[in-house]
Amino acid sequence: MPELPEVEHAARALARATSGARIVRAKVLHPYVGRNLRKTSLRRLVGRAIARVERRGKHQLAMLDDGSMLHVHFRMTGDWVVSSREQELPRFARFVLELENGARIVLADPRALSTVEVLEPGASLATMLGPDAVSEQFDAAHLRTALARRRIAIKPALLDQSVVAGIGNIYAAEALWLARIDPRVPASRLGARDVERLVRAIRRVLSRGRDGSGRYTTAGSARLNVYDREAKRCPRCGTSIARIVQAARSTYWCPGCQVNPALRATRP
Repeated sequence: MPELPEVEHAARALARATSGARIVRAKVLHPYVGRNLRKTSLRRLVGRAIARVERRGKHQLAMLDDGSMLHVHFRMTGDWVVSSREQELPRFARFVLELENGARIVLADPRALSTVEVLEPGASLATMLGPDAVSEQFDAAHLRTALARRRIAIKPALLDQSVVAGIGNIYAAEALWLARIDPRVPASRLGARDVERLVRAIRRVLSRGRDGSGRYTTAGSARLNVYDREAKRCPRCGTSIARIVQAARSTYWCPGCQVNPALRATRP
């Protein structure tokens, strides 16, 4: 699953591949991926050059030279594959951009859940995004305000992109472990010190993920402390890592050192 560092890495790859070249062809190879892309918008891409590429949370925005934007969201399994036009298309090719310099950029997605759309000049994303998780705007004051009225558990609250943009399931679990916060505690019940620890932890796991190529959750998986480590020993206290389901997503945590004081009395 692409997390923020992977999406940033992909956005940089897209920027490098498209620098100084115009689009000569754009094609949707799977209808669901192009469900938000009109045929007129697809034709509009031809002849346009990508001036720059930005990342907002897990969203990629390719700014075109006419002021419009190509908006791409990888969702679960999307990624860019950059090659020449002469090469065979990847097995799960869903969307293709061909450039005048002979390069071909392919959105490959086994599950075909990614989305591609063109936004008119001046248009904004329909998705309401909070401050980016690696921006200066994301701090303890913002997070505490955003969580103040949320009674849901803190783990699914962190996945709400209107609270903070760019945190996915893996990083939420890892950050809560670093901050020693029980993923089940209601978001609104976190104290000021808890929130400060959590913000520091989020920054720490994301900075790890941005090392080198940005591949933290794949090549760097050995550095994961709790995610996908059910029944293995916690590297901090030795307790067996547990797994629960929250908002239809797996949550991995340590019952030994991620303890909500309000739940201590009810622990078996």
